[in-house]
Amino acid sequence: MSGLGPRLRALRQARGLTLSRLGAVTGISVSTLSRLESGRREPTLRHLLPLARAYRVSLDDLAGSRTGDPRVHPRPVVRHGQTWIPLTPHLGGPHAYKQILPAPAAPRTARPEQGSHEGYEWLYVLNGRLLLALGDHDLVLSAGEAAEFDTRVPHGLANAGDGPVEWIALYGAQGERPFVRVRPAGSHEGTGGLTPPR
Repeated sequence: MSGLGPRLRALRQARGLTLSRLGAVTGISVSTLSRLESGRREPTLRHLLPLARAYRVSLDDLAGSRTGDPRVHPRPVVRHGQTWIPLTPHLGGPHAYKQILPAPAAPRTARPEQGSHEGYEWLYVLNGRLLLALGDHDLVLSAGEAAEFDTRVPHGLANAGDGPVEWIALYGAQGERPFVRVRPAGSHEGTGGLTPPR
């Protein structure tokens, strides 16, 4: 429990909540929340349960009490024919997924439907061909290629090949961009199709 205070503060800040707003959601006073985050007060279940509900995490994740096996045990979800495999626990910061689109049943005749939302996305194609419809531009990414974009720009994804396409995607809050080292400092070769961060 020694690291609980900083973990609570990090979760609150990652979700953009003030102590007052969190207090209103959980029913815990601002002074108690402040003492919990600074480590000056020992938490009880009366504090941890509403905080876990507010942050939508398990008590184990909130308290950091998971030990032993460090592997992630993902539960795939299928939405609109696309498989999402979570690769990270949802404790703030970027969320990582492996995503899979099956081989198309018929040739594509229209652009993929586009949507927009707050955040930032970075994706890396593992195999197959992925169509990224970003604003008015259509980009086809092949295995080993990556893209990054502000998700407030209308965007949509589709399978651009005749087999399945798989990619890794990182989603972050607005302004949260992953740092990717693609080559040794000073080198200009061997980027493997990745675009260095600006």
